Amino acid sequence: MNTLTEVAFTPARQREVVDALRAVLPSSSVLFNQEDTRPYECDGLSAYRQLPMVVVLPENETQVAAVLKVCRRLAVQIVPRGAGTGLSGGATPIADGVVLSTARLNKIVRLDPYARTAVVQPGVRNLAISEAAHAHGLYYAPDPSSQIACSIGGNIAENSGGVHCLKYGLTVHNVLRVRMVTIEGEVVELGNEGLDAPGLDLLAVFIGSEGMLGVVTEVTVKLVPKPQAARVIMASFDDVVKGGNAVANVIAAGIIPAGLEMMDKTSSRMVEPFVKAGYDTDAEAILLCESDGTPEEVEEEIAHMSEVLRISGATAIAVSRDEAERLKFWSGRKNAFPAAGRISPDYYCMDGTIPRKHLAKVLLDIAAMEKTYQLRCANVFHAGDGNLHPLILFDANASGEFDRAEKFGAAILELCVEVGGTITGEHGVGIEKINSMCVQFSPEEREAFFGVKRSFDTAFLLNSDKAIPTLHRCAEYGKMHVRAGQLKFADLPRF
Repeated sequence: MNTLTEVAFTPARQREVVDALRAVLPSSSVLFNQEDTRPYECDGLSAYRQLPMVVVLPENETQVAAVLKVCRRLAVQIVPRGAGTGLSGGATPIADGVVLSTARLNKIVRLDPYARTAVVQPGVRNLAISEAAHAHGLYYAPDPSSQIACSIGGNIAENSGGVHCLKYGLTVHNVLRVRMVTIEGEVVELGNEGLDAPGLDLLAVFIGSEGMLGVVTEVTVKLVPKPQAARVIMASFDDVVKGGNAVANVIAAGIIPAGLEMMDKTSSRMVEPFVKAGYDTDAEAILLCESDGTPEEVEEEIAHMSEVLRISGATAIAVSRDEAERLKFWSGRKNAFPAAGRISPDYYCMDGTIPRKHLAKVLLDIAAMEKTYQLRCANVFHAGDGNLHPLILFDANASGEFDRAEKFGAAILELCVEVGGTITGEHGVGIEKINSMCVQFSPEEREAFFGVKRSFDTAFLLNSDKAIPTLHRCAEYGKMHVRAGQLKFADLPRF
């Protein structure tokens, strides 16, 4: 665990901020004692922790705007926070700043089954939208593994996906409108509830901006009809190269599955005793390929995919016989992260994206890195769109293991860039991957990113020091790690 900073504010400064915030919020919505702020010291990246100066829990848009105006006037930095399930440190507090939690903005404002839309506040859980739409035969498609807990506001911050993102898209493809508040306290609507909006597509810019441009107060999402039928294939492979190539072959055959996920042997063996999904624990790789639609469409697509998988070298193929078995097959993939705790005291979840054609190469290279860093790695990922989620297993109580895990993870990100991919798919940059941004993007590109931020937040108070590295940071990073003209990730600068 890394505590980023000790106390970085004076009692007088804290009292000034608390008093100003209590003037616009109920006293119960302003937390500043350590025992009250402790639950907000980190998000899902719990290796990095920082107590905030103050936490606020506004209950409506008016209060959100009032908080932002206070912070702008007092030049206090703000970190927006959803459910805290993010994995890149995007909601890690700033020592002398305010954490603005949207947890109390948790109402489903309205659901229109005819327009197939839902208007929700940012604190609404992802899964709760589908639960509310179920009676109308509709659901919200993006389904991250944390969907039972994660909030739609956080999904917008990170542009979250899920196991069905290959066919149905990421958050950006399923949101029509966002209502948000700027650092000046101005309410702005991006997008609209029609098929298109006039002017620049600022909605797409905002989604995935990690809380750096404004605070979400309301969202209009698309709903899609629940398919009449859905079945999933579980295919086993005796070689990860064959499994990786099978993914590319399925897509090359003109098939866009509802879901196309891959797990290696380490992942299958840690999950199977936990969920008893029926996984082949002797297989080097398992593919889960789902088809949905009408019964006739599903039957035809399952047959087509099965044939492609056989030709690609599958040693065994099982097809779900009913809805219970389909959910059982998926339960292992959905529970891969918690199951890691059965075989390791700690794990470090990475997130990178690569071209599908390089899946096999990258898996082999990660296997070689296990030997280099003397740590195990369980691979689970959205194979269909090349979004990797390697789980690096380590023991934080063993000297040096966390440092090796960080270096291992950074090396995986460097590999993703090397093969033409990117350093994140859906977990965001946050503080976890900020140094890796120095490798992927040029100084001119990073300055363009800062230009977007300035246009929304000239004071640089919203989630500063996240996502975009400064020229100084990259210069220092370059000095430390230039070897034969190449940047290296060892001993990354700390925060």
